[in-house]
Amino acid sequence: MLESIGRTFLGTTSRVIITTLLSFVIAVNGSRRLGAFDIVFDPTNYGQNLLTAARALEQINNQIRSLENQARSLLNQTKNLASLPTSVVGQLTSTINQMNGLIAQAKNLSFDVQKTQQDFERLYPRQYAAAVSSDKMVLDATSRWDNSYDGLKQSLTIQSAIVSSLDQDGQTLRTLMANSSAAVGSLQAQQSGNELLGLQIKQSLQTQALLATQARADTLRAAEQQASSAAAKERFNRFIGDGHAYTGGK
Repeated sequence: MLESIGRTFLGTTSRVIITTLLSFVIAVNGSRRLGAFDIVFDPTNYGQNLLTAARALEQINNQIRSLENQARSLLNQTKNLASLPTSVVGQLTSTINQMNGLIAQAKNLSFDVQKTQQDFERLYPRQYAAAVSSDKMVLDATSRWDNSYDGLKQSLTIQSAIVSSLDQDGQTLRTLMANSSAAVGSLQAQQSGNELLGLQIKQSLQTQALLATQARADTLRAAEQQASSAAAKERFNRFIGDGHAYTGGK
């Protein structure tokens, strides 16, 4: 639109210059025709008029150049304010939401701080009291095995999701690099840089999710072994009793 306005402006100013020159020529020719009425030609006055017309024309040219520079400046500002034609923000956000959804699927011992502390103290005791029944210890051992199984499964799921998104990340990177190379104006260049940074942050969040789920799986397995040792120790004590052999009744 600004280019169209610029062309219109230049056409208008050209007509102004032509009109000014024609007016000057007509004035000169008119003075010659008036010679029939014995009007004396004054070279000094003619030279001053010519000089004045030349100065006026120079001022008009200066104004035209100034307005042309302003038009170019407006065009450059328009380019600097142009947004990117496409964006990958929605795609990156969708992938992050997918990772969050997979993490939220954690069963039993979740990533909730308060609930995790309560469940851990209940299912992974330092030692079992003598009053705890054998059936309760078996149920706890089953729950601990389920937790370890779920932790390993979730870690593998996150790994699979990250690996499956590598091809998509590669395509996204190619798109962002193409947008960056073809960026017009400072705004498009800045947006391209921001989206490249967004891709890097997304991959960093995926890595954090993988580390968190992997660490959870390893911790659950280690805790299961510790609790199983405590339960085995209590069952052994119950089997041995007070250490005196049974002699039979008399």
